[in-house]
Amino acid sequence: MPPTIASPSMPAASKNAGWQQRSRRHVWHPCTQSIRLEAVPPLPIARGEGVWLFDHDGRRYLDATSSWWVNLFGHAHPAINAALKDQLDTLSHVMLAGCTHAPAVELAERLAALTGHALGHCFYASDGASAVEIALKMSFHAWRNAGRSGKQNFVALRQGYHGETLGALHVTDVPVFRDAYAPLLANAHLVASPDARAAGPGEDAAAVSRRAAAELEALLAERHASIAAVIVEPLVQCATGMAMHDPEYLRLVRALCDRYGVHLIADEIAVGCGRTGSFFACEQAGIWPDFLCLSKGISGGYLPLALVMTRDAIYQGFVDDDVARSFLHSHSYTGNALACRAALATLDLFEREDALRRNRTRAERLIGRLRKGLHGMPVDHLRQRGMITAFDVREPGARFAERFHLAARANGLLMRPIGTTVYLMPPYAIGDDDIDRLVDGTLATLEAVAVPGHADEGGRDAALA
Repeated sequence: MPPTIASPSMPAASKNAGWQQRSRRHVWHPCTQSIRLEAVPPLPIARGEGVWLFDHDGRRYLDATSSWWVNLFGHAHPAINAALKDQLDTLSHVMLAGCTHAPAVELAERLAALTGHALGHCFYASDGASAVEIALKMSFHAWRNAGRSGKQNFVALRQGYHGETLGALHVTDVPVFRDAYAPLLANAHLVASPDARAAGPGEDAAAVSRRAAAELEALLAERHASIAAVIVEPLVQCATGMAMHDPEYLRLVRALCDRYGVHLIADEIAVGCGRTGSFFACEQAGIWPDFLCLSKGISGGYLPLALVMTRDAIYQGFVDDDVARSFLHSHSYTGNALACRAALATLDLFEREDALRRNRTRAERLIGRLRKGLHGMPVDHLRQRGMITAFDVREPGARFAERFHLAARANGLLMRPIGTTVYLMPPYAIGDDDIDRLVDGTLATLEAVAVPGHADEGGRDAALA
C-alpha cells in the first residue's frame, strides 16, 4: 500500500485551487491522463526566478527537469529578458518567405561557426517534431533531386523518440506515444539501441555500441538502395529513460552512412545546447551529421524555436529553376525574430559564463553526492552524461512516476520520472547549495514513496561521465 504523502489538493483558502479548477475545466494538458487530474492536479506556477518556480501561495520548487529540458540559464534571466525587451521595440515578427531580419541571419551564422562551417545552412521551424519532419523531408527530397527517388525509407533506433506529429512518430519507437496511431504511420526500419545498460558480462559501453552498429551494418548492406537516412539521438535517448551510449556508436554510424550512401540525421533537440557536456553532442564523437535538429534549449527556454542545420552541398542540391526541386516547406512563425533574439542572448551566455567548463564542475558535484547518497539503495545504473544524470529504481510499485512526482513536490522539487527512471536535468544556473538541495530532496523523495528497503549491495553502476 503506498504511503501517505502530502495531498496535492490545496485547501479552500489556497490561491492555487482556483487556477487548478479552471485549468482542469478548459486546458487539455499534454502527456497527461485526464482522468488523473483530480488525483494529481496541475501545479499552478505564478513566476520563476533562477532555478526556482513559485506557485500562487509562495511555495517554491526547484526546477529539476528544466521545464521539460528547455531552460538553460534559469528563469527570468536578466540578460535574456533585456534582449527580448529590446527586440520588442524593434521587430517582433516578419515572415521569412521573401524577407529576412538580423536575428535570423546572425543566429544561423553563429551556429554554422560552432560547427566549423561543416553545417552551413539553417532552416527554421517552431518545435522539435517539426524539425525532425523537415530533416526527413529534406533527406528524401535531396536524394530525389540527385536522381535516386527510390531512397524513401528511414532507419531509427529501438526505443528512440523524435516527436509526436505523424511524421516524427514514423521514426519513434515508444509504444505509449505510437501504438494508437500505428494505422496512420509508415514503418521505419528499427535497429538495436546502443544503450549501455544492455552490456553483458565482460562488455563495456563501447562494446555495446559495436554490437548495435553491427546490426545497422547488416541492414544497410542489404537495403541501402532504398534507405534515405538513419536518425539517432546522439549520446542519450532521453524519452526512453535517459538511455546513454558511448560516442563510439556515432563514429561507427557516420562511417556506415558514408560507406553505403545514406544520410545521417542527428536529433539534438534534447541533447544539444550543452546538455551532454559539449555544445553539440556529436562533437564528442568527432563527427558531423548531414542534418542536425535543434529546439528546446536553443532559445534558453523562453520561446518556441526549432531549426535544422545541413551541409552546404545538400542546400545546393535544391537550388534550381524547377520549383519541384525546391524545398517549399514553411511555418507561419519560421525564424521568429523574438525567438531568434532569445537564442542569440543564450549563445552570448555560453561565452560570457564559460558555461560548458563550469557545468563540468556542477556535474561532478551532482553525481558525487548522488553516488554517496544512493549507496545501498535498490537502484541500478547511476549514469551521467554532462548535465543529465539518471538512475533506475528496482521494484518501484504501482504508479511509481506519479507517486514520485507528488512526493517530490512535497520536498520542494519539480520532477517527472520516466517509467522507473529518475532523472535530474537542472538549469545551468544551479549552484552548489541548490545541487545539495536537489540531491537531498531526491533521496528524501525516494524514501517517501516507500522504495523497498536498502539492498545488501549497491545497485549496478553504469555512470557515463
